[in-house]
Amino acid sequence: MHDSVLSKDSREKKEEKGNGQMEKLNFSKGNGLLPAIAQDYESNEVLMMAYISEESWQKTLETGKATYWSRSRNQLWIKGESSGHYQVIKDILVDCDEDTVIFKVEQLGKAACHKGYKSCFFRRVQEGSFVVTQKPVFEPSEVYKK
Repeated sequence: MHDSVLSKDSREKKEEKGNGQMEKLNFSKGNGLLPAIAQDYESNEVLMMAYISEESWQKTLETGKATYWSRSRNQLWIKGESSGHYQVIKDILVDCDEDTVIFKVEQLGKAACHKGYKSCFFRRVQEGSFVVTQKPVFEPSEVYKK
């Protein structure tokens, strides 16, 4: 695991345990997929939510790049692989049940959302309607040419 993935505090706590072993996430819940929330490491803005498998979790730890499990394609998905908008892991938080993580990331490129917005959470519920609250920062058809 890259040191960049573990904060200094996290490294010290691991060393205090003395065994040098990484604790495990509970992948037995959710049919082997766990929610992973990507959050900007500086602004704390929530950028997106996706799922991780044990394999994508290990790949994230090994590479320092956010790697998810695509449910629609049924395969590993390195965020930014097709757009260039990679997410570099700065820190990882684990919830109390060890079945959800927050990836604190440096979002490379313009945005996290494949629809062209900085965040996938670009709409707000207002009087029963979804209201767009952000401006797109790129044109998806130009970025995702096939």
